[in-house]
Amino acid sequence: MRPPARRPSGLRIKSPDLLVAESGADLEGNGLRRSMGLFQLICFGVGAIVGTGIFVGLSDTVAEAGPAVLVSFALAAVTCVFTAFSFAELGGAIPVSGSAYSYAYATLGERIAFLVGWCLLLEYGISVSAVAVGWGQYLNELLGSLIGWQLPAALSQPPGDGGIINIPAVVVMVLAALLLVRGIRESARATAAMAVLKLAILVLFCVIGLSAFQAGNLTPFASEGVAGITSGASLAFFSYIGFDAITTAGEEVRDPRRNIPLAIMVSLGVVTVLYCLVAVSAIGALSADQVAGRPAALSLIVNHVTHSALGGGVIAFGAVVAIASVVLAVLYGQTRILMSMSRDGLVPRIFERVSPRTSTPAANTWIVTAVFAVPAAVVPLDAVMNLSTIGTLAVMAVVNLSVLLLRRTHPGLSRRFRVPLFPVSPVLGIGFCLYLMYGTGPATWLQFAGFLVAGALVYACYGRRHSRLGATPRPQVNEADVNEADAPAAPGVSVGAGAAAREG
Repeated sequence: MRPPARRPSGLRIKSPDLLVAESGADLEGNGLRRSMGLFQLICFGVGAIVGTGIFVGLSDTVAEAGPAVLVSFALAAVTCVFTAFSFAELGGAIPVSGSAYSYAYATLGERIAFLVGWCLLLEYGISVSAVAVGWGQYLNELLGSLIGWQLPAALSQPPGDGGIINIPAVVVMVLAALLLVRGIRESARATAAMAVLKLAILVLFCVIGLSAFQAGNLTPFASEGVAGITSGASLAFFSYIGFDAITTAGEEVRDPRRNIPLAIMVSLGVVTVLYCLVAVSAIGALSADQVAGRPAALSLIVNHVTHSALGGGVIAFGAVVAIASVVLAVLYGQTRILMSMSRDGLVPRIFERVSPRTSTPAANTWIVTAVFAVPAAVVPLDAVMNLSTIGTLAVMAVVNLSVLLLRRTHPGLSRRFRVPLFPVSPVLGIGFCLYLMYGTGPATWLQFAGFLVAGALVYACYGRRHSRLGATPRPQVNEADVNEADAPAAPGVSVGAGAAAREG
């Protein structure tokens, strides 16, 4: 029997059943382990979200929006809520490591899926570099509080901020990689502990800030006008980046169809409430002019209120822990997305290989760490935040669109969670994403366009030629393989490992 004709790459769509059936293992049969429960997954989500955006980026958001920074955070949160609904539905319906890349593959075809994966490289890879850059600022604040000594600016700041190379940024990425290659169980425990600690630190900051609240600091409220609020919302959005990383754990979570949607909604809800309280506390305790553009702003505020460096040292310790946990979670998400793309042949096979000893993609982790440690060491933080934000917003718009398309093409797909107010919610999600993308400015749009052109060239030269879906007939999907995603796997056994091994 003649094999089916090869489809044009843009029309190669992989069904949700096939995505699930092929997940869980590399071609050698070494698979991931389902060892994360709901609490660990929620902590993973909080760990991926709370970090540089609030501890470091707050001062930049205040510089744009003034006292109306609260509105900017709320606007960014609304955008995330609509998109979180879409991620929750898709994460429960297609519980694989590819996240938005896999959802685009199931709805919009291979070419768009590759570009979404390319944007996820931007979101996770560049944002982890930006997060690592912010770690050095609070590390110096902590060292100054504890021992009265700080790393010289030349070795703790990137070029443009008075430095030559940011050594702490490289160190935190290497430490995160060491933990990740040890195993998901160890990484999940460490992330949970760090998430609880940094939430406690932010609650402490709110208590201290509100104790010195001055209503006069909030007037004039919208000092920079609507344009300032919109621009501030685009910056504040960086503080929320990471909740989608929960979906990258789809192959290492127990009962993913239930736990992924729950973890997304709980973690985003907790973080939104906390961010708004932090914003009010910060501006209430110190005027917007005093906060705007100041590094380690939260420590500065606590020092001002308590008239002591001890309180600022506690906040700095929380920030060091918080930012380290973001590096860990985002680096994890990046490696799992590359693993999914590698299974499909769109990036080299080395990214899909799983260590039989630790059940982690070790080589993948070290390659990603080495590549993105370079911008972490030598790129200023503000140069990457906007670019990472616009890439993330583009991916989120695609996810909202994917929900609309998948409801039409696969109405019978098992969905434990359904987007409320469908189709209004995903349509509003797309609208808010486009609105915030507009607020990033023309220069960021030009950078993003260049990034997409580069991605299209990479796909044309490599991805299209090596695509496994385009080169081979589609394998038969065993219904039992698909249904395994609903049941916990035995230790050391991965969902879909049989299907992947058979394909290999």
